Amino acid sequence: MADSGYRVDLCEEELPRYFYNILPDLPEPLPMPLNPANGEPIKPEMLEPLFCKELIRQEFAEERFVKIPRELRELFLKIGRPRPLCRATRLERALKLPEDVRIFYKREDLSPVGSHKPNTALAQAYYATKAGVETLTTETGAGQWGSALAMACAFTGMKCKVYMVRVSYEQKPYRRMLMRMFGADVVASPSDTTEIGKKIRERFPDTPGSLGIAISEAVEVAAKDAKTNYSLGSVLNHVLMHQTMIGLETQKQLHKIDEKPDVIIGCVGGGSNFAGLAYPFIAKKLAGKSDCEFIAVEPDVVPSMTRGDYKYDFGDTGKLTPLLKMCTLGCEFIPPAIHAGGLRYHGCAPTLSLLVNKKIVRAMAYDQKETFEAGRLFARSEGIIPAPESNFAVKAAIDQALAAKQTKEGKTILFNLSGHGLLDLPGYHEMLGL
Repeated sequence: MADSGYRVDLCEEELPRYFYNILPDLPEPLPMPLNPANGEPIKPEMLEPLFCKELIRQEFAEERFVKIPRELRELFLKIGRPRPLCRATRLERALKLPEDVRIFYKREDLSPVGSHKPNTALAQAYYATKAGVETLTTETGAGQWGSALAMACAFTGMKCKVYMVRVSYEQKPYRRMLMRMFGADVVASPSDTTEIGKKIRERFPDTPGSLGIAISEAVEVAAKDAKTNYSLGSVLNHVLMHQTMIGLETQKQLHKIDEKPDVIIGCVGGGSNFAGLAYPFIAKKLAGKSDCEFIAVEPDVVPSMTRGDYKYDFGDTGKLTPLLKMCTLGCEFIPPAIHAGGLRYHGCAPTLSLLVNKKIVRAMAYDQKETFEAGRLFARSEGIIPAPESNFAVKAAIDQALAAKQTKEGKTILFNLSGHGLLDLPGYHEMLGL
């Protein structure tokens, strides 16, 4: 085995030229979205009031690889892709791990807005601009997706309107400021600017809000304006597909140091950062070329994968979206006001839900306090403060490493550091008493 050094980089020429589409490789066909009016599978053209045609095509694409246009690759280079793969050597020493237990992490925290979200934000803004769309509207939980889309719209000359879940709007003022720095219009959700928002505020005046509510508001606005499209930061196939450049890069980096992961870990709200890292590796497992284990981690108070039902449900609280077959707690579920705002979603991506249902991916849940403790250990050893969402992956990676140490089983552990926590220090203060 080659030396597994601290950091593995790729040159610009090694940036992926294709997105990976998992649909052709799933163990069974993905259940089609249904029209709630009649229970029939929706036709792709029914989504045109919300999405441009190229994104709709990608949502149902049959090809395994979708080419990335040259102009879009240039945008990815502009924000610092490819991203480094790092070995957590100081964390390994802090845990007193044997040499044959190794921890690697992909540094998605290095984007201009501090997360993996620009990978799909730039793609969606690029395709929408080519289609003549003038405004993109969206929801955001913690604000990482909203800031990524705000930046992407600034790059492509579009307007951006963001409905930010109220509890995060209040907890994370710097994220809403960041979005406004990029020119976005940011509104706390539920708001009084949409019919759905007004109805929910009348029924639940003290609600902390949810991603499901914010989605409803953003969809309502997009559906009423022909020049406005809706943009989603997770869940749908085309979104997860754009994120697979994370895993495709990582495969090249691991090949350079002759490493093969035994366990791949990612936190899950809707599923985009887990899928972005894991799906290219899951393709090998589905083809019988890998025995890697995959772990998807969620909050124990938003347990869509570990305690939800695998069934058809709406993707939003206002019931404007098609019905999706997914792991869900019910579209009217309002999650507690945890700091990991990006994980406060009632459902899970249909493709990931199928993989969890088929036991190809194992789901786990943690209490947020123990994940903040893991984040503090990671910060003190590696010098990086993880986002509250990423702390769930950090905690799982530490637990996997300690279990391997206990059983004297050599193991290579890989997780996605999906964002930094520099704008989340008040959450660390509250949870850890800093």
